[in-house]
Amino acid sequence: MPFRLISLPALAALPFDEIIDVRSPSEYAEDHLPGAVNLPVLSDAERARVGTIYVQQDRFLARKIGAALVARNAAAHLEGPLADRPGGWRPLVYCWRGGQRSGSFASILQQIGWRAEVIEGGYRSYRRLVVAALYDSPFPCPVVLIDGGTGTAKTRLLAHLAAEGAQVLDLEALAGHRGSVFGLIGTAQPSQKAFESALGLRLAALDPARPVFVEAESARIGRIALPPALAVAMKAARAVRIEAPMAARVGHILKDYADLIADPARLDAILGRLVRYHGHAEVERWRALAAAGAFAPLVAALIATHYDPRYTRMSRAEAEPLALPDLEEATLRAAARHLSTRHG
Repeated sequence: MPFRLISLPALAALPFDEIIDVRSPSEYAEDHLPGAVNLPVLSDAERARVGTIYVQQDRFLARKIGAALVARNAAAHLEGPLADRPGGWRPLVYCWRGGQRSGSFASILQQIGWRAEVIEGGYRSYRRLVVAALYDSPFPCPVVLIDGGTGTAKTRLLAHLAAEGAQVLDLEALAGHRGSVFGLIGTAQPSQKAFESALGLRLAALDPARPVFVEAESARIGRIALPPALAVAMKAARAVRIEAPMAARVGHILKDYADLIADPARLDAILGRLVRYHGHAEVERWRALAAAGAFAPLVAALIATHYDPRYTRMSRAEAEPLALPDLEEATLRAAARHLSTRHG
């Protein structure tokens, strides 16, 4: 009998040794169950080929060719990644709908003697749980919003709050983006579905009776859209506005964006996107500062001219101010202790 997924919290205690995603690499890359390894029984090209034959030629021929490809790929997995699995190994296998791909592979594993099972409904059943958690239910916890202008070390403050035992949701880390035109973290953001999977699992681990600290964000972080229930909860949340001296903010940004400063071509390309907001002359002045290595004056100019005016228009007047003398770790640690005691 197929194994039924009942809730996102239950995923942390599944009675299996390993979760195997037998979908194609592109399907796996878009999103997958947490901790699943990808052992595709059809590559992307093979899946496209079988699908084309199924639709345009003959269903029986497509099944026969597909079965041969699945058997060949299964053999490669058995002789490769699965070669060292012991006799009592118990894997959980899934594909898109819990159909032929996972069923075929699980059957081979069962014939060997392993206690393989498939997920009822496949990946789609997992995806339904994520959608239900994010789109069909209100946000589970009261929210405390950490607000403040660019460079006020809000993300670092969240880390200190977590260290104090507070519940924290770091949306920028989940989205792989700092939430600004300069904001990409790494080389690419996750897909929308992968972001939602990560967010859903974080929500499943929260205690609804306790508040969660979240950094203020717009409805989109880079190209990732926040689920409406979360956006509504953030809009209605209590807010704390972090304030810090300009020199401290500049110093924080120089450290936090060191990867961007070390890549002149990328920095110049991003500065070029600001022409539509500030005109060619202003941006050329910023480009000249970057070319000269005058990064502190560049950051100060960007904060004063680009970021702070936008923050002033969007900030919440009712936010509780928290003025910090600097953004050193000891100061942020003390601020986190204060906030977790006051709001946690």
